[in-house]
Amino acid sequence: MTVRECLMFSARMKLPSDVDKIERVQSLLDSLKLNKCADTKIGGALIKGISGGERKRTSIGVELITNPNLIFLDEPTTGLDSFTATNVVEVLRDLANSGRTVVSTIHQPNSEIFEIFDQLMLMAGGRTLYMNSANQAVGYFKKVGYPCPSLTNPADYFMSMMSIEAYDDFNEGNQEEVKKTRSKIEETYRQKIDFLADQYEQSEMKC
Repeated sequence: MTVRECLMFSARMKLPSDVDKIERVQSLLDSLKLNKCADTKIGGALIKGISGGERKRTSIGVELITNPNLIFLDEPTTGLDSFTATNVVEVLRDLANSGRTVVSTIHQPNSEIFEIFDQLMLMAGGRTLYMNSANQAVGYFKKVGYPCPSLTNPADYFMSMMSIEAYDDFNEGNQEEVKKTRSKIEETYRQKIDFLADQYEQSEMKC
């Protein structure tokens, strides 16, 4: 099945009879930058087909067939190289600029991808640590005592800030001491997360 055939199949399954399916598919091929591979087989494990980025954009296109105003994506850049991941996120940005709301989870974006996002939400331990403009996040965390080091990707810093310190090195030795060390690390982590969440709750940045 080619990219065009995949989108057409989705259109025939999801759209009412009075909608021009050929036009809808062509519109998606244009907006998702899939025209060059539109008539190329998608492929699989045994058959060479389109690239990973094109495959991701095709999957997004299948969900866009019904022209939804709100789109949720779970890690759309996972498994892609930096260049391809950036291209996928730029396509999502174009969709947002066209009037849609695009919500995406993403792990370890590079600095170029991070700058594409309008809004940022950070959560840890079931609590919200930040939800506001992405380009104001670095300044906000500096004010609450967690400045991002220079020449550091903000996304990497935020992930590190929200992560619990590893304690694999303590697996050997006195079990009682190991237990105490783990408890101390976990308590320190909880205190940090509670502090950051409380700071956000009390700040003007809270949406």
